[in-house]
Amino acid sequence: MPRTIWSGAISFGLVTVPINVVSATEDHSIRFHQYHLADQGRVRYRKVCELEDREVSQEEIGKGYELTKTQVVPITDEDLSNLPLPTAKAIEIDAFVPLESVDPIRIGEGYYLQPAGQVAAKPYKLLVQALGRSAKVAVAKYAWSGRERLGLLRVREDVLVLHAMRWPDEIRDPTELLPPPVEVSDEEIEGALALMDTMTRDELEGEEFQDRYTEAIAQIIEAKREERPLPEAPETEEPAQVLDLMAALNASVQQAKASRDEGDAEVHELPKPKKKAAAKKQPAKKTAAKKTTTKKSAGRRPRSA
Repeated sequence: MPRTIWSGAISFGLVTVPINVVSATEDHSIRFHQYHLADQGRVRYRKVCELEDREVSQEEIGKGYELTKTQVVPITDEDLSNLPLPTAKAIEIDAFVPLESVDPIRIGEGYYLQPAGQVAAKPYKLLVQALGRSAKVAVAKYAWSGRERLGLLRVREDVLVLHAMRWPDEIRDPTELLPPPVEVSDEEIEGALALMDTMTRDELEGEEFQDRYTEAIAQIIEAKREERPLPEAPETEEPAQVLDLMAALNASVQQAKASRDEGDAEVHELPKPKKKAAAKKQPAKKTAAKKTTTKKSAGRRPRSA
């Protein structure tokens, strides 16, 4: 059972749902330590007081805000737990919105919300069923780790999930990253859609969605432990510059079909480029040159000295 990260309540109008917050994800990455190359001694980071020039224990360390180089305002955990905010001890729902109205770039880490005791069972289930029937998500505010945050509440398998969200001003404007102006034909768009159809999946399951990086690291560790030759890295080809986009799309469709081993599956034929009709040259018309007159704009008079 994952440990409780935070305890409080969901505030839904006048309805209160006591909850415990636990992490909804697990990290299976292989982690490394730092070692001294000469003797394999462990290299660690130590917390040292700059004034006393000695290492201090965790019990001696606290938080503080630096006003000046010589003045620090200490902030305790009790201070943070008693913030003058309604969200200090509650996840306060502010609105309900359609999920598609929330830009995915704003959605972050997910946490499961567990009902805290029998008293929370009924209001918890009420909120779960109401969210499920409305097909909406709740936008809420809460205060963790010294700052007020924005969150998104949704239902996953009859359990409430809280996603951390970015505030609007935390999202950078991407317009400066746009490519230079370029034209894309309808045939090329249809070709890309045909490739998407070939690569469509009903669910994110299968070998292509496994963590191959962690598996490769484990193979290297095992080979070194047994003093065996390291596994050879597969040869990778440098990506070629695409000159014929339609030909590249067609080849991609065939490659995707072959990788799925669906010999009898229907392959979407890519549209053939349409031939443009040659424009007939029109005889040049003789036009009389018109005289144009331009008005001089009155400039500002220089200021008198």
